[in-house]
Amino acid sequence: MGAGLDTFATMAAVLAVAAIVAFLAHRARQPLIVAFIVVGVIVGPSLLGWVEEAGTLELLAEIGIAILLFLVGLKLDIRLVKSIGRVALVTGLGQVLFTSVVGFGLALLFGMPVVVAVYVAVALTFSSTIIIVKLLSDKRELDELHGRIALGFLIVQDIVVIVAMIALSSFGSERDGPLWEQIAAVLLAAVALIGGLAVAMRWVLPRLLRLVASSQELLIVCSIAWAVAVAALTDYLGFSVEVGAFLAGFALASTRFRESIASSLAGIRDFLLLFFFIALGAQLDFSSIGAQVPAALAFSAFVLIGNPLIVLVIMGVMGYPKRVSFLAGLAVAQISEFSLILIALGRDLGHVDNDAVGLVTLVGMITIGASTYLILYSKQLFVVLEPFLGIFERRRTINVSVPEPKAYDVIVFGHGRFGRRLIEEFATLGHSVLVIDWDPYAEMSLDNAAMADRVSLMYGDASNTDFPASLPLRSAKWIVSTIADVEVNKVLAVSLRRHGATAPIAVTVHNEAAASQFSREIDEKVINLVLEPFDDAADDAIAALKAL
Repeated sequence: MGAGLDTFATMAAVLAVAAIVAFLAHRARQPLIVAFIVVGVIVGPSLLGWVEEAGTLELLAEIGIAILLFLVGLKLDIRLVKSIGRVALVTGLGQVLFTSVVGFGLALLFGMPVVVAVYVAVALTFSSTIIIVKLLSDKRELDELHGRIALGFLIVQDIVVIVAMIALSSFGSERDGPLWEQIAAVLLAAVALIGGLAVAMRWVLPRLLRLVASSQELLIVCSIAWAVAVAALTDYLGFSVEVGAFLAGFALASTRFRESIASSLAGIRDFLLLFFFIALGAQLDFSSIGAQVPAALAFSAFVLIGNPLIVLVIMGVMGYPKRVSFLAGLAVAQISEFSLILIALGRDLGHVDNDAVGLVTLVGMITIGASTYLILYSKQLFVVLEPFLGIFERRRTINVSVPEPKAYDVIVFGHGRFGRRLIEEFATLGHSVLVIDWDPYAEMSLDNAAMADRVSLMYGDASNTDFPASLPLRSAKWIVSTIADVEVNKVLAVSLRRHGATAPIAVTVHNEAAASQFSREIDEKVINLVLEPFDDAADDAIAALKAL
């Protein structure tokens, strides 16, 4: 870390600079990702020199990467895996082949030696899974079809880069054995890893989660530990941290706790990813960039325009509409952090010089910054370019409908005695009901089997402000909280409205004094009704006694 400062003081200074630059970028309506990379350049060796070895930054960055990909796997719908597997494979491999061949020819035109041209071409091939997933998550487009397809072929690219790194490393180390033995060992490790995860998914993880989910804090800690542990295991076995973290999330995707875990880790993910982008900026090598500007501009134009075009062509031939193809294609309009790692590996092996490293570094800066804007304004850009994209679309396109989440008429928070009575009444009237309860051992035990078919139970924390984002709010006709806690109900109602809930919201209290605390929320139409079951029950009891 920085000279003259201890690690903590340096980190505090880096965070202060990050806060100032991010504030200025936000006020100027600029992407925070670009701002954080700029922070890395400022505090890195090129300017202030606070961060040189960047060991602490890289550790926090890797944990952030693991959590990000863990959450992606956690939300993966197996139906979408089946539907996009083919297009992801074909598009991912097709884009890799196209970029490698054309990039190699472009490098030769600039007079590069054959070996250097190969390295540069391969470095241009890979796109940043981390940056794209972060951008699409912020725009809430990761669950849309183009987001899922983009994620699919980015994972294909990650697998290709793993193989490429193994191949290159074998040239610099004879003691590791022949290339085919290394690849065979990795394949065997992959089979063992997937088999172990399958066993854990079936018999271990569901029981373990039930034990730890009674405490929200314990659930968060255990989830992070699981994600980082599997990521570390796959890194040790020769895969990337990203692949392991993704598989760790996918292993929990079929459990009832996935929405609660995902919403709880969102803030931690965003904070730790800050360090990834700062570390990325700090690692940029400016020592030999000046002479590489013309070539870097040409290669950057190729990545920004050529890569999306080949995705448009491939997906168009496969029958996808131009809109889906265009939005997915923008995901490959930049090079990845792996590109910088690969070209640095080539330099360490003596295959390329610092000029090649400087070239790829400059291309990375240009394409990452430009593609961030392209993705943030992708839909506006599509409106402008739509008249020219018709040539990439077949007359008859395939069905691109995305499996919709199950819709519910009523969402009920809490499964106590009062809540259970409401649930039964709604189900008896023929309404579908989604019940949210924080108890991991809660079970629905309705008397009528027909009613039970209309009721689903989900584990979740009503006080988590990000949790409502995972709920099917658009279909709900009523939302009822049977949790008799004033502050929890206020937080819940506000977060429900913030995430798009338009249905009437009713909350529960135990006395009139508590009911009076919701006057502001009722005036602002955040809450529509306050239920007082004890008073209502007393009125009914008095009416029944009078009837006697």
